[in-house]
Amino acid sequence: MKILFIGGTGIISAASAALAGERGFDITLLSRGQHSSQLPPSVKTLIADVNDPALPRKLEHESFDAVVDWVAFTPADIERDLKLFRGRTRQFVFISSASVYQKPQTLYLITESTPLANPYWEYARNKIACEERLMLAYRDQGFPVTIVRPSLTYGDTQIPLVLNSWQQSYTAVDRMIRGQKMVVPGDGTSLWVVTHNSDFAKGLVGLLGHEQAIGHAFHITSDEVLTWDQLFRIVGAAVGVEPQLVHIPSDFIAACMPEKQGTLQGDKSVSVVFDNTKIKRFVPSYCATTRFSEGIRKSLAWFNADPSRQQIDHQVNAALDKLIYAYEKATSEAVKSFA
Repeated sequence: MKILFIGGTGIISAASAALAGERGFDITLLSRGQHSSQLPPSVKTLIADVNDPALPRKLEHESFDAVVDWVAFTPADIERDLKLFRGRTRQFVFISSASVYQKPQTLYLITESTPLANPYWEYARNKIACEERLMLAYRDQGFPVTIVRPSLTYGDTQIPLVLNSWQQSYTAVDRMIRGQKMVVPGDGTSLWVVTHNSDFAKGLVGLLGHEQAIGHAFHITSDEVLTWDQLFRIVGAAVGVEPQLVHIPSDFIAACMPEKQGTLQGDKSVSVVFDNTKIKRFVPSYCATTRFSEGIRKSLAWFNADPSRQQIDHQVNAALDKLIYAYEKATSEAVKSFA
């Protein structure tokens, strides 16, 4: 199969490209960056910007069995893709997000039929709008779309803890090792699912070229469900410390740090349990096999292999310290007022 990835150098896209290459797919990454050394030699890279007005001419004589867009975030991006790939691909895979699902939920178990509604996060609302435009194109014009909704997915280069720095994620590990307090939204018992990129890739690659997946949406996650307290303690155990957890209500965090409202109240502070029956029905071999305790040790091994990778986000550290101080001060004053 001839596959085009728009993007392909991120945490989940690179893992999917690597697996597709290993399975013998003819895969090309359309990317502004350089070819990753972690990809098989068979994976090709076309250095280009998907928004370049000259790109349609470059693709004029090309056609694909599947196109996967990892970097579409707004309806304008979708309009671009419709113009580029209508009549040029047998399948168009849009990478959406599991954050599109109803917040707050009315049923604990999330399936692909769970309503799409997220009043807290513009990112999720844009993804919903993208999905709606693509499904309109499917219904009215037969555009061959398949929608995929990843939840929090990580790989060897990431420590996926809530309120951690995404770009310099060793920050959380460093705080733990130094005995600094770690902020956990709510009371730490919210259920959450974290998926290793190697597992996600198995589901995504299994959908490529799958004609019966046209017109369908899928989430692809692990079946391992843990609380945030458990996730923090598993990371702590991996580095040999007991993390000092501070539980702070999400609305208090959002009031102090408004930029966090989307990723908290619109995503990580609510409980999520995903039903993966559908992806397993379409891709019978799909099974997430990397437990978080195993995956996080692989991540730590990557960081420890080269100390230069252990970069710290001092701005995030300062913000967390300020948040903890504000919460503990407010709690102390509240206790005094009731004494």
